[in-house]
Amino acid sequence: MEVLSEVGSLVLRVYILRSLWTALYAHNAAPVGLPLHGIITYATIAMLMSLILEVDATRLIREKIREGTIATDLMKPISVPIYFFSDGIGQTVLHALLVVPSLCCALLLVRIDVPPPATIAAFFLAFAIGYGVNFFLNFLMNCIAFWTLETFAAQLIVRWASDLLSGQIIPLTFFPGLLGRLVFALPFAAIYSTPLLIYVGIIPPERWLISIAVQLLWLVLFAALSAIVWRAAAQRVIIQGG
Repeated sequence: MEVLSEVGSLVLRVYILRSLWTALYAHNAAPVGLPLHGIITYATIAMLMSLILEVDATRLIREKIREGTIATDLMKPISVPIYFFSDGIGQTVLHALLVVPSLCCALLLVRIDVPPPATIAAFFLAFAIGYGVNFFLNFLMNCIAFWTLETFAAQLIVRWASDLLSGQIIPLTFFPGLLGRLVFALPFAAIYSTPLLIYVGIIPPERWLISIAVQLLWLVLFAALSAIVWRAAAQRVIIQGG
């Protein structure tokens, strides 16, 4: 029932977004270079991506700190961050399976453009890098629990910012001028916007390399920052409960 309700929820959101964008385009509220069928494709693919990217295995960090079991994990001969990443991969594979029935149901409501194979390959590469950036962002937010024991407020703020500034809800090409350049420079754009703009053709093939390079830069920076924060957190364990 959980799987069916999740698929049904996504299909309902696709229908609502199709109706919304159709109405907006009828009133000339359209981003430059993206026709109606393109924005519907963009919104649908973004919904399918969210099934995977919203999986946050690193929330176990907060739960284990509050339960006290993080101390046991730190004593084991394993890399705890890799353990959380591996657990997240398992959950991601499960949610990725939901993409298939969700896509089949969505195709009953909308027409999704299918780009050339090279574009699809570039999209999946950018999506994989975006997944890594998203993982390290969640990892950093949950590591705050080592100092505060609670991360809900920080995660809520980052989640709201990410939803708006990552391109998940609306394409970042909607943002004008200086604001547009600013949101494209933020790390959130590496999660949703770059893969999606590659898929719908806003980022042409000659700009794929530089766009993916920017993603890799954010991935390396967040990975390095996560290593530093984890090293500091592991030396300062505060246990509540257990």
